[in-house]
Amino acid sequence: MEIPAFLLADNTDTPDALFVIHTQYPRFAWDLQQDEVEWFDHLEGTEEDLIDEVGRLMETAQAFYEREMRRHEEEIS
Repeated sequence: MEIPAFLLADNTDTPDALFVIHTQYPRFAWDLQQDEVEWFDHLEGTEEDLIDEVGRLMETAQAFYEREMRRHEEEIS
């Protein structure tokens, strides 16, 4: 089974929340409502490298979310 790098997720325990899940290293869940990130893997590297990597990952996650929302809106209209 091939799992995409990013997934959207929700949960009935937090009905207003929507999460972007990154399934590859470094794995994380981004709560879009609270704008909080939970890292599942320990991040290693220099501070500068980590800042660059995290910034790139969050930009990619944001682009994924926006693309998915556009596709969803196209489907319902």
